[in-house]
Amino acid sequence: RYSLFYNHLKNIEESEGGLDKFTKSYKIFGVNQLPNGGIYCKEWAPGAEAVFLAGDFNGWNPFSHPYKKLEYGKWELFMPPREDGCPPVLHGSKLKVVIRAQSGALLYRISPWARYVVRDEDKVNYDWVHWNPPQSYIHKHPSPKRLKSLRIYESHVGIASPEGKVASYKNFTYNVLPRIKDLGYNCVQLMAIMEHAYYASFGYQVTSFFAASSRYGTPDDLKEMIDVAHSMGITVLLDVVHSHASKNSEDGLNQFDGTDSCFFHSGYRGNHQLWDSRLFDYANWEVLRFLLSNLRMWIEDYRFDGFRFDGVTSMLYHHHGIGTGFSGDYNEYFGLHVDEDALCYLMLANHMIKSLHPECITIAEDVSGMPALCRPVEEGGGGFDYRLAMAIPDKWIQIIKELKDEDWNMGNIVHTLTNRRYEEKYIAYAESHDQALVGDKTLAFRLMDAEMYTNMSVLMPLTPVIDRGIQLHKMIRLITHALGGESYLNFMGNEFGHPEWLDFPRIGNNESYHYARRQFNLTEDDLLRYKFLNAFDRDMNKLEERFGWLASPQAYVSEKHESNKVIAFERAGLIFIFNFHPYQSYVDYRVAVFKYKILLDSDAGEYGGHQRLDHNTEYFSEEYPHNYRPNSLMV
Repeated sequence: RYSLFYNHLKNIEESEGGLDKFTKSYKIFGVNQLPNGGIYCKEWAPGAEAVFLAGDFNGWNPFSHPYKKLEYGKWELFMPPREDGCPPVLHGSKLKVVIRAQSGALLYRISPWARYVVRDEDKVNYDWVHWNPPQSYIHKHPSPKRLKSLRIYESHVGIASPEGKVASYKNFTYNVLPRIKDLGYNCVQLMAIMEHAYYASFGYQVTSFFAASSRYGTPDDLKEMIDVAHSMGITVLLDVVHSHASKNSEDGLNQFDGTDSCFFHSGYRGNHQLWDSRLFDYANWEVLRFLLSNLRMWIEDYRFDGFRFDGVTSMLYHHHGIGTGFSGDYNEYFGLHVDEDALCYLMLANHMIKSLHPECITIAEDVSGMPALCRPVEEGGGGFDYRLAMAIPDKWIQIIKELKDEDWNMGNIVHTLTNRRYEEKYIAYAESHDQALVGDKTLAFRLMDAEMYTNMSVLMPLTPVIDRGIQLHKMIRLITHALGGESYLNFMGNEFGHPEWLDFPRIGNNESYHYARRQFNLTEDDLLRYKFLNAFDRDMNKLEERFGWLASPQAYVSEKHESNKVIAFERAGLIFIFNFHPYQSYVDYRVAVFKYKILLDSDAGEYGGHQRLDHNTEYFSEEYPHNYRPNSLMV
């Protein structure tokens, strides 16, 4: 694998003048204004017979501005400035690349490199709009220094409002970022930023890879949002989708040059049978140029601080993980079923990012457990910094769905939370956007279900269902945060047990926005119990900020007692003690520790607990060996 990577890198050096020049292609391809006011256009359309540019600037004449054919399927067009010195293509004007296909048909396409596309309300397809404002947004604040402890707030700009509408970048900047900061998260991971024609795809059916979604505002609005986040010390990651692309051809990459291939594999290999989308040909030189340049553009133009790569499992294997289970056997990770070209692309991407922007962070969404995916490329690894611990949310769902409280297995919980590859960093999470989608349930909804509609008021008696749900919601999140990895992630709204599910407007729900929103206002109502969960999440993050357990070595688990339902472990100089027993409390319970005082208590009144512990008590250890520790104390 390293040899394949090295050969690619060597070829880029020899034929393209190096990785730096190769990945700056986003400044050349598409339509770009020159310093003298002229316009330079470049496209890659290997299957085209001829290429033209049409738009508002020439009255939509499809043949007046032909491109010149170059080597290797590339085409270019130079347009001098007008006599008054103005560019021939003005900011805000609409454009199309006109392709004469091999069949003779004329195809009106959006450039794959388009920076801004919009859809009029009365239209189905998006239009390409030339984005070149007289004065672009100028970033005022530097990016935060690379974080040792990542506390990630997974977010979607469009649903980040209690109102039933598509929310804006401006709303997120001024209403949501302060909330994220107050909750103690130091990183925001943005979904659905790359332009996608179908809103209900959650941003995972990308149509324009270089365009920030216009449904939330302008490119400058997004730049301002990132700049304001940086001013708060918040790192900003982009959920990047390079695993597949939308099948749209009118406003997407599909059949750009009139052929079935171009950016994708042709035939069966070029289609994902479950996602109904197109699959990139990672062995193609121009596809590598396109995808690597795309990453660089998001970093350098918008100042993103890194990426969460979506669908990595689908990229790594020819079977795309469909109908395949992974047991950890090494035969599952090495063989002809592995797509080495895709893996080499990921290695190149991480090498490029770390070489040009070493402060950037990369995360892999891989459910398979590919060995060394989060080890440096120089070791033959994939080069990622973190991978998602995807088994953890599945385990919590399975426990809550299938087991009675008294049947919870402490050893199995600890095993799932600590089962990770040595010296590969994992991002732990109790639930993400996947569990919030319609057809699934969040942890809060699984725990409390219909009673969330009627019994979340503090004026109502605390029912057993709500009491159990609130306490377990806190405990599950804390033990996941403290034991599950080297970073922590939460999907927006889940920190306070957001009720119901997430469903985007579509034909099946009469285009309703009712479930495509986040009711942050629930935490601001003193008469509702959501405020307790919100406060606990905030203080949990603030405590990690103070002690840094995510950046500490893995925890030492001193106890996982099945009949007592107690888990105890040490990490970052703290001891964490969890009593998962549904009805049994303990007095003088011996735990292996040194000297301690209570710092965070899920049973405290401000978190909706029963205030059964005295926070003024100091717990002194004694020389009484217990659970392989020389000292212990009674709690």
